Amino acid sequence: MIYAKELVVNWGESDPFGLVYFPRMLSWFNDAEHEMFAKMGYPVNKMVDEDRTAFVMGEINFKFVGPAAYGDKIRATIQLAKMGRATMQWSCRAVNIDTEMVITEGTATRIYARIQEDGNLGSATIPDDIRSMLGDTTASK
Repeated sequence: MIYAKELVVNWGESDPFGLVYFPRMLSWFNDAEHEMFAKMGYPVNKMVDEDRTAFVMGEINFKFVGPAAYGDKIRATIQLAKMGRATMQWSCRAVNIDTEMVITEGTATRIYARIQEDGNLGSATIPDDIRSMLGDTTASK
């Protein structure tokens, strides 16, 4: 499963030298994931409000590779690298659309969690329908 989202670097997402602020890199991939799930018919608000579940961030490992300045067009791509019982890992990469230069790359691991009655989160098995949507071949028949 590969999904790409195109965006434009907003004012304040990087410094005057094009060094992208870490939280902004994270948000590019987070936004791509949310958009992907929405287009698949499973938007985040449905996960949370109806199913009482969410994919929460477990581990992030991004590195800054090259600059991105205000107004640059970016393609943020997420690719499913692996999936466990309750986790999935995305390979993430952002490139400048005009130059194809890499801006950032790395991995993001999500944990599938159920919202408990007391409001806390507990890990849960990723359902087969979500596995199938993401192209995971380990979904049970």
